[in-house]
Amino acid sequence: MGKNILVTGGAGFIGSHVVERHVKEGNNVIIVDDLSMGSRENIVNSDHVIFYQKSITDYEFMSYLLKKYNFNVIYLLAAIASVADTIKRPYESHQVNQEANLFIMETLRINKLFPERVLFSSSAATYGALPKLPKKEDGAVLPATPYAIDKYATERYILTYAHLYNIPTVAVRFFNVYGPRQNPKSPYSGVLSIVSHCLKQNVKFSLFGDGLQTRDFIYIKDVISALKLAETTDKMIGDVFNVATGSSHTLLDAIADLEMVSGKKLQIKKFEPRIGDIRDSKADISKLKSFGFRPKYTFSEGAKAYWDSL
Repeated sequence: MGKNILVTGGAGFIGSHVVERHVKEGNNVIIVDDLSMGSRENIVNSDHVIFYQKSITDYEFMSYLLKKYNFNVIYLLAAIASVADTIKRPYESHQVNQEANLFIMETLRINKLFPERVLFSSSAATYGALPKLPKKEDGAVLPATPYAIDKYATERYILTYAHLYNIPTVAVRFFNVYGPRQNPKSPYSGVLSIVSHCLKQNVKFSLFGDGLQTRDFIYIKDVISALKLAETTDKMIGDVFNVATGSSHTLLDAIADLEMVSGKKLQIKKFEPRIGDIRDSKADISKLKSFGFRPKYTFSEGAKAYWDSL
């Protein structure tokens, strides 16, 4: 008899890999996704998966679902993840990125539902443009966009539910995740999926800025390993963890690696930097490593695995 797992945003990039892992482990997975950024094609075909095309802002439905299944594990991955989109629609994105998650936590508290773990996907965007590197979980934050503000505020709420109400929560700050199932046509997509798409289709890539901005890129399989660790390690409850590799690459270096594994040359058209884009990003992952995490993929290995999956 498998566990009951809820994955909001389970038809999306990271969510679909979480679902896949749990299905392989014999668990029953409920997906809630409005498909604004996810895709039905990402959902593994299994009798162990039930998919609801719903928004997490449908409070009546979410209350019903939480009480019906009394989930063992809850992954809060659904979000309006485009920084630019949240700048255009700050309140609408706030409803998804903060209020809906808070409603889920309140439903658990009021109904005395105690899952084994609730995992919330926060973001490196919470650190903002502060220059000090690498970014440490207990360091300063300067969330500068509606997306980053909602992620940070929700992260604090989620962890407070562990300390005040004994609901076992963990928050993870994703840095730049890449890998199979990222949708390059989506405004929410990571830069590497767009670069790969442009290489594949022989079309021009729009480069915002000089390409020397740095990112801590982490391959999706390493992310799934980190999430499993957070799900199964009780000493991580009530805390936040960077999920990254602890090393950074310039965008131009990342492009060069993708050109190498693809055997193609990227056509580039340059534009001015975008509002809200962060110049440099690198994580301190010593906290996560103290619980046994080790990223297995170098960037070149991840780039090759990603390209081979396309």
